[in-house]
Amino acid sequence: MNFDFQSQDLAAAAQEKCDALLVLVPDGARVGRSPLDGLVAQAIKDGDLDTKGAKPLSAYRSGQVKADRLVLVGIAGGSAAQVRAAVASAMALVKSPKLKRLVVAFAAPAQEAALRAAVVAVADSSYVFTHTKSKPASRTITAVRLCAPESTVFAVQGRTDIQRRVEATVAGMELAKEWANRPANHATPTLLAKAARDLVKAAGSSRFSCEVLGPAQVAKLGMGAFMAVAQGSSEPLRFIVLRYNGAAKTAAPTVLVGKGITFDSGGISIKPSAEMDEMKFDMCGAASVLGTFKALTLLKPKINVVGLIPSCENLINGQAVKPGDVVTSMAGQTIEILNTDAEGRLILCDALTYAERFKPSAVVDVATLTGACVVALGSIRSGLFSPDDGLATSLLDASERAQDPVWRMPLDEEYAEGLKSNFADVANIAGRMAGSVTAAKFLQRFTEKFAWAHLDIAGTAWKSGPQKGATGRPVPTLVEFVCSRSESP
Repeated sequence: MNFDFQSQDLAAAAQEKCDALLVLVPDGARVGRSPLDGLVAQAIKDGDLDTKGAKPLSAYRSGQVKADRLVLVGIAGGSAAQVRAAVASAMALVKSPKLKRLVVAFAAPAQEAALRAAVVAVADSSYVFTHTKSKPASRTITAVRLCAPESTVFAVQGRTDIQRRVEATVAGMELAKEWANRPANHATPTLLAKAARDLVKAAGSSRFSCEVLGPAQVAKLGMGAFMAVAQGSSEPLRFIVLRYNGAAKTAAPTVLVGKGITFDSGGISIKPSAEMDEMKFDMCGAASVLGTFKALTLLKPKINVVGLIPSCENLINGQAVKPGDVVTSMAGQTIEILNTDAEGRLILCDALTYAERFKPSAVVDVATLTGACVVALGSIRSGLFSPDDGLATSLLDASERAQDPVWRMPLDEEYAEGLKSNFADVANIAGRMAGSVTAAKFLQRFTEKFAWAHLDIAGTAWKSGPQKGATGRPVPTLVEFVCSRSESP
């Protein structure tokens, strides 16, 4: 799907030959004198179009436009959230096998956030998962034009910069969705490693590399916590190391660590059977790192980035780790495993220790880590944990620009009290209270040698119910964050 940004008013948009034209109308829009402008003005006057964003108004082969289908929809004040909601509702009226070329026209000048929101909404609304379907109905849209009257964002930044960033972000989100949506038997650790290798190969650049470590290499490194989680499955673990070198070799890299549990049964501390199928989404952190690297292949910013993905299944057999077992992490810290369903932190702690060798400028881990974070923040904001104010602010700012919001959570030292163990250096759980915070406190023990942040995406990485599927979050935040740290051209 190709995107194209143009500076056009409604009169010009009406002349676009396309399968559907979506017109986004804000409060108080000043319409021109073209027939389409007149139609918008009359619809508002008659009360058939509510610019506050109620119901879209649609027409088929209207005489005012060359598009087969026309949809007018209000965007109220024109914020990114309002634009995204409006486009999603309008897309529901025009989706069909014949929809190949789409034009989205703003009736008034639009800022970058609104343009980006429109693109993401079109991509999200038209996304189709096909990998395991025998007769898939693939996405039909091949070309999307975004147009608005000349605006400050076009004049200052240029259409090309905006277009490249949003296209790369969408491509990254869709790769993340693809792998997160695949059933566990189609997204094993081995297949995930192959996806990483294929991504690097497709990039066709020596700036990108991929190394995959297997069980023997991981054992040699002393990753006892990671190995403990994997030992209950016949699928071999994989530790994926992605590298992008876009800056000088001496420049300290930013490291992204993604939790890659390709299926999580909970182990001996087994999960309830209801909705256990959704535990294929427990590798959404890993998928988001892959998605971010996909965006890097298109943007090639001047920065060095490392992606670390510890990947395995958390299953049950005669060799599976048991509650009460004590294992030794790569850092040499012993861990009492009180709950085998708190496995994400076990694979992440060894990956965080591995990150030390890169002498990173910052490390951000991304994980569907705790149900407690879902209780705390729901599906709106991801949880952000960091003891570093500067790093936390950078991630918060990136999330706002990306329209992929996060919320900073506390890390008071008192929260670590519950992690104390009589039989090891630390326990892997600390009871029910503040579960997302105590999980972050566990990870923090392995981050003393670098600036670190943790994103808990358990509530935002996928949707349940009729719209079940991965969201592609937090790829937008990670792309913005990484690019904000790149050197100036």
